[in-house]
Amino acid sequence: MSLDLADDVRDAIAGVAASDLLLVALDFDGTLSPLEDEPMDARMLPAARDAVNAVVAAPDTVVAFVSGRSLVDLRVIAEHDDASRVLLAGSHGAEFWIPGEGLQSHGEDEADVALRDAMRSHAEAATAKLDGVWIEPKTFGFGVHTRRATAEAAAEANRLADDIVAAEAPHWRRRTGHNIVEFAFRHEGKDSAIAELRERVGATAVLFAGDDVTDEDALASLGAHDLGVRVGDGPTTAAVRVPDIAALADLLTLLAAERTRVRG
Repeated sequence: MSLDLADDVRDAIAGVAASDLLLVALDFDGTLSPLEDEPMDARMLPAARDAVNAVVAAPDTVVAFVSGRSLVDLRVIAEHDDASRVLLAGSHGAEFWIPGEGLQSHGEDEADVALRDAMRSHAEAATAKLDGVWIEPKTFGFGVHTRRATAEAAAEANRLADDIVAAEAPHWRRRTGHNIVEFAFRHEGKDSAIAELRERVGATAVLFAGDDVTDEDALASLGAHDLGVRVGDGPTTAAVRVPDIAALADLLTLLAAERTRVRG
């Protein structure tokens, strides 16, 4: 392994590794996969995939991907099929995929869907002339992607979208991330996703890793027996920080080995 882990970090890993049933919940974009100009091109780095597979194979351990992506898109980029043992929480915890059960959603009504479709159309029309801006359809809303836009175009796109939402759906939730602003009529967050997954699997401890602003909801919700990991820079409440995806893969590989040693 390339990661030189401090003693306190190793102690923290050993602590969660000794729990009766461990939930390892991981953000996807920027945590397991590099951020891509074309979001649907995202795929796990080979080292991250190997590390995830090692954790999945560890005893008394459940792995979940927790993402702001719509579930249908998350399954594509995670190369996730019906035989997978990995649980999925999409749309910030408003929809789930559970092994043996399939899709489970918190639902939507016709009025929400009609408003979602109208707002997407309005956002697309308003930003159509801004180069590098893309409106992403999401199950419960839409996202304004500006990774390929200039700073000026990005600011204008976000202003236009904010104005549309303020005028037509001021009750919608607004989230920011790496070169994206998301709007949704569902208000679940990654904190509620972790709580729901924890209860569903009966986890006695949770390790959650993420790299972005929305991941801080989940990191801040963790308890004394859990472990939060921040990937990359930025303010965080996580107890552990690693510099990049490769370093997280090292940490997860160590966790799988320690989990197997103490629980195998």
